[in-house]
Amino acid sequence: MEADITSQAVGLASNTDFSLLNLFIRADFVVKSVIILLIGCSVYSWAIIIEKIKFFKRINSESEEFEEKFWKSKSAETFYNNLPANSDNPMLLLFKDSMQTLLKSKTKSNLTEKVSAMLETNIEKQMSKIDKGFTFLATVGSTAPFIGLFGTVWGIMNSFQSIAISRNTSLAIVAPGIA
Repeated sequence: MEADITSQAVGLASNTDFSLLNLFIRADFVVKSVIILLIGCSVYSWAIIIEKIKFFKRINSESEEFEEKFWKSKSAETFYNNLPANSDNPMLLLFKDSMQTLLKSKTKSNLTEKVSAMLETNIEKQMSKIDKGFTFLATVGSTAPFIGLFGTVWGIMNSFQSIAISRNTSLAIVAPGIA
């Protein structure tokens, strides 16, 4: 490994190309792994963000349409019977599940408590579907700076090793490890 660092240091002294691609190519395995991990997490995070934006826009428009139709209907039961069979709108699914449970309930005693418990359960079920992906975003958001800092510290350690081996403190020796 020491010979590898020496050859890197000697090679860098003569070649002063500090482009991002060239610096990435010259980096060691740990630094490359950190960069690739951060880029991968960034791409996946943006995919989740874009998907959530589209999802929430669609939910908002569908929910407004659902509310309009709900308040114009004559009864909840006729509205329930006219609902589409397959939809992933959380408001529609909440209403559908709640009405199914309410229609199956034969006893009218403690109806308010049953409906409250049923709504709470159905709301939690829909919220867990909506929250999908947010845990990953929160984890990446809180850990990415530390992962990046780890890559920087690793590069600085490599720069100090290059300085020690080549006994030279020129920019060509220090910059690649820090960059």
